[in-house]
Amino acid sequence: MNQSLGLTAVVVRDYDEAIDFYTNTLDFVLVEDRFVAEQNKRWVIIAPPGATESGILLARAVGDEQSSRIGNQTGGRVFLFLNTDDFWRDYRAYTGRGVEFVREPSTEDYGTVAVFRDLYGNLWDLIQRNDS
Repeated sequence: MNQSLGLTAVVVRDYDEAIDFYTNTLDFVLVEDRFVAEQNKRWVIIAPPGATESGILLARAVGDEQSSRIGNQTGGRVFLFLNTDDFWRDYRAYTGRGVEFVREPSTEDYGTVAVFRDLYGNLWDLIQRNDS
């Protein structure tokens, strides 16, 4: 058996502000953006540069319940893990663009890591594993 994760949905307030943050601040690539008329929504997929099997589906919140989850889909825990081949390059670029790091860089047995917030407050690990 051969399986992999494809897309992870992130609930967002607005497609365009989310696309702007992820592509211009985090350097993600806009993979797909198309309107789905029968559901009155957009199908928006972004991915980190170089990603081949995974991506993020930006899912605009509909209604109060979904809106209440924006920025806190996991109850305040780190939600997503962004692997990088150069931690310090990305850390400096992100801090230079105003990304808020809530846990400063640390060297762990598995690699170098720091925790940042996206534009909605979701927590991410930026991580360079020792084996990369």
